Amino acid sequence: MKSIVLSSVVVALLVFSGCSSKEPAVDTEKKTETVAAEEVNSVETETVAAEDSMVDSSSNATDSMSKMSMSDVEAQLSAVYFGFDKFELDSDMQAKISKAAELGKTNATDYNVKLEGNCDEWGSDEYNFALGLKRADAVKKALVAEGIDASRISMVSYGESNPVCSEKTQECYAQNRRVDFKLLP
Repeated sequence: MKSIVLSSVVVALLVFSGCSSKEPAVDTEKKTETVAAEEVNSVETETVAAEDSMVDSSSNATDSMSKMSMSDVEAQLSAVYFGFDKFELDSDMQAKISKAAELGKTNATDYNVKLEGNCDEWGSDEYNFALGLKRADAVKKALVAEGIDASRISMVSYGESNPVCSEKTQECYAQNRRVDFKLLP
């Protein structure tokens, strides 16, 4: 019954929306610039002696060691879990958020973070999407309170559509009630 109603709504939306009657705008003017030959300077070459070719890498070594690759930082970020039908953070999850904030302030300063809110299969699709977004928002507020700039954080809710476990047990349902961290360049 649910699939019939859903497919009816999709068909109705397609029928009523129709096709766009606007033609795409195309810029037909070609803009080219010519550069006079005398404006282009010839490339100068310089030879460096072998003893002068050493680069002092001591200052760059600390910078490269303090910055980690995106996959290395993501591997250190663990999911934040929530109780059934809850979006408030437990005290044991606050430690995970503090660790994530510390990584965000030290090793991941060049990356943005996407918070992915997830739910178990209980509840309607709409309810679970809203709950997933509330969970992501709770984690975002905690990260901002830890000193992460809010402009570096985006949120998305997958509701029940992104489970990590599909067994019909309470332990499995608990694994799906989470917020995952994904880094963005």
